[in-house]
Amino acid sequence: MPNKKTKKLNSKNPITDELQLQNTLEKPTSYDAKDIMVLEGLEPVRRRPGMYIGSTGIDGLHHLIYEVVDNAVDEAMAGYAKNIEVRLYDNHRVSVQDDGRGIPVDIHPQTKKSSLETVMTILHAGAKFGGASYKVSGGLHGVGVSVVNALSAFLRAEVCRDGQKYYQEYSKGKSTTKLIKEGSCRIPGTTIIFEPDPEIFAPKGSKMPDYDFKRLADHLREQTYLTKGVRIRLVDGRTDKENIADFYFEGGVISFIKYLIEEEKPIQDNIFYVSKTYDKILVEVVFCYTEDIQATELSFANNIRTPEGGMHLTGFRTALTRVLNDWAKKEEYIKEGEEGLTGDDAREGLSAIVSVKLPDPQFEGQTKEKLGNPEARAAVDAVVSEALKEFLEKNPNDAKRILEKCILAAKARRAAKAAKEMVLRKGLLEGLSLPGKLTDCSTRHPEEAELFIVEGDSAGGSAKQGRDRRFQAILPIKGKILNVEKARLNKIMESQEIKSIIIALGTAIAEEFDINKLRYNKIIIMTDADVDGAHICSLLLTLFFRFLPEVIHHGHLYIAQPPLYRIQKGKEVHYAYSEEQKDQIIKKLGGSESISIQRYKGLGEMNPEQLWETTMNPETRILKKVTIEDAEEADRLFTILMGDEVAPRKHFIQVHAKTVNNLDI
Repeated sequence: MPNKKTKKLNSKNPITDELQLQNTLEKPTSYDAKDIMVLEGLEPVRRRPGMYIGSTGIDGLHHLIYEVVDNAVDEAMAGYAKNIEVRLYDNHRVSVQDDGRGIPVDIHPQTKKSSLETVMTILHAGAKFGGASYKVSGGLHGVGVSVVNALSAFLRAEVCRDGQKYYQEYSKGKSTTKLIKEGSCRIPGTTIIFEPDPEIFAPKGSKMPDYDFKRLADHLREQTYLTKGVRIRLVDGRTDKENIADFYFEGGVISFIKYLIEEEKPIQDNIFYVSKTYDKILVEVVFCYTEDIQATELSFANNIRTPEGGMHLTGFRTALTRVLNDWAKKEEYIKEGEEGLTGDDAREGLSAIVSVKLPDPQFEGQTKEKLGNPEARAAVDAVVSEALKEFLEKNPNDAKRILEKCILAAKARRAAKAAKEMVLRKGLLEGLSLPGKLTDCSTRHPEEAELFIVEGDSAGGSAKQGRDRRFQAILPIKGKILNVEKARLNKIMESQEIKSIIIALGTAIAEEFDINKLRYNKIIIMTDADVDGAHICSLLLTLFFRFLPEVIHHGHLYIAQPPLYRIQKGKEVHYAYSEEQKDQIIKKLGGSESISIQRYKGLGEMNPEQLWETTMNPETRILKKVTIEDAEEADRLFTILMGDEVAPRKHFIQVHAKTVNNLDI
């Protein structure tokens, strides 16, 4: 996806004590050596780093920064830190600085070492396990700074505490210096400076991935939204001119939801918001319905994103569906004996953020993707139920628009169900036959099978002749399929081209979707290398993103890269896949004299042998794997680029036109 310009918000308003105490939880009073509890050692981390940071690729590299930032954010949530700065240097060096209390440096009663060294060198050693120093924490199931230390070739911890500055250095999880007192200091806090270990992130001399400024900025912006009153600054010092992103949002999650829906048309005059503590759990929920038909739900526990949801999100969904059903029956939107709203009906067009802060979060998995605390479900359910009833009563116009949208979604759902059943009945009558235009492969092992979705009969004919019949299937489609960005399922089921794709995949769609029934390991979109081909590819990507996202999430979707040029000198033939490669080949062949250059505009211009050699042969082809690194950003961009609104799309193109590669005019 194209990069979005990082927003910069500078507020001159002071960060008040009231904002720092916004979480309404009791402020801890103790943070000394006795609060640091030791659970186990560090050695397993270097042996199996993937268990602790997810991977040793680019995701794991960024995770190191997130873990250190989590500690600084914990200080902010506890009411102590007001400012956090993350700075990137050359050679992958990073520093994270906060103005919190500073890690304790006195001697730990169990380890007989300084508390700083204990925290830095022993896994699961920290104040977050004792309960007195942090009432809530994002870094608990962590991994934490000790894992960052274990996976760093160099790490330096600097602490300003009680007017004294201290530092200690480490390598691969072990201290290389003693704790050294380095004079006086004025502003308390902690600074962690580290360099990831190439042995872990670039084994056997491979190239270590680099930090992505936008990716970090998006994550830090999110943390700032979730921690009202903290300022987080990201500084990229890897270039001559520093790139800076500075975030501070007084509105907290209300500012967050406005950011998420800025390209949408809200149907509410008032955004729903509640913040309340229930049974020692702070529940903060904000939502707004828009004219979109897609739902966006973000959930967090102690500022940790939970992409797989969990108990807190379940509690929100349960309360939302129940309260809206009760209100619809009370106001006679749903008559006696009529079918009520389902959860999907209640969430169509919904953008929501569910954030909880609780003393003892139980995450499922080391990477904290799902919250398992049953008490979080009860807390969110209770808080949202009460607040939503009050919201509907106080805002009757909003209540009316929300219910009308949900009722319309229910009608569309029933129409889609009827259309789908008709398709299924027809399929049963036809013996569940595959589309007639599908030229299937002979293998019966899905793990080795490939499906090429090819635009046009001409290209489809070449692909059928040039393919390897054993494992490559061809499905030609005619022209531009339906843009499903604003379409409901019943409309989609009327499209013959889309029905052919769904039947060929074998997975079904909507609630019947089953990724285990996918008939091909690779689904390859193959379109012409021109504007129309790019548009068709975009329409197909929209279909998969909106209605078949698991195909993407499981790594099955690819885009073929046909060559742009055929370059021939005598009997020597080369193919170029970019302008730069074309220039390199021409230079290698001795300049443009007596060289034949053919610019391919369509796949149909290649004969079957050329198509196989350049685009379909697994030994020589180039495929782009489709992934979703940031689902929310992808959702926003699909809405901008494929939605009905012209103004946001025009603005996006104006901003990003100069960064587009391979623009075909």
